[in-house]
Amino acid sequence: MITVAIVDDHKILTDGLQRLIEGSGIAKVVGVAHNAADCRKFINFWKPDVLLLDVGLPDISGVDFCKELKERIPELNVLALTTHNEYSVVRQMLENGASGYLIKNAMTEEVLAGIQAVAGGEAFLCHEIDILMKRPKETHIWLSQREREMLKLVAEGLTNGEIADRIFLSPETIKSYRKNLLLKLGAKNTAVLVRMAIEKKLI
Repeated sequence: MITVAIVDDHKILTDGLQRLIEGSGIAKVVGVAHNAADCRKFINFWKPDVLLLDVGLPDISGVDFCKELKERIPELNVLALTTHNEYSVVRQMLENGASGYLIKNAMTEEVLAGIQAVAGGEAFLCHEIDILMKRPKETHIWLSQREREMLKLVAEGLTNGEIADRIFLSPETIKSYRKNLLLKLGAKNTAVLVRMAIEKKLI
């Protein structure tokens, strides 16, 4: 039987997944953690075949945590679990070693198929993500109103501190917005970010 561990900060979700997996007869849950710190403590004790890992953990980005876990336990099969169906996030999770990707509202059959696939060493993308990854690249960039505003100010050459003063947010928040924009557009630095924003008519 496949052993599964779940790392997600939403207790309702982990309880539901646990019931679903235990009731399936194909796998059993050997551990649940609601943050990365607890997972770090128990992962060697659980030794799961598959780790269902939330991308949005409270104490660290699931993208970074996936990389950390794969470096520590290369044989671990990570199945990303998320509300993010954004191309750049999916791509980064897969680049950091995740074997599969599930949207949190995925059908029961998809959840179980994903667990079986990655436990067997295969890659797995739920239907919605599979479609997303096959779409032409251009359609993937969707920016919120706030992100567009932020991009415009970055393009004007303002520093994080100046932007923070202009839109009444903390410099830390601006820093995370900027990091997110680099990730979404797949840009290496601010100069590339601005060039891409102009080319794609995002500002």
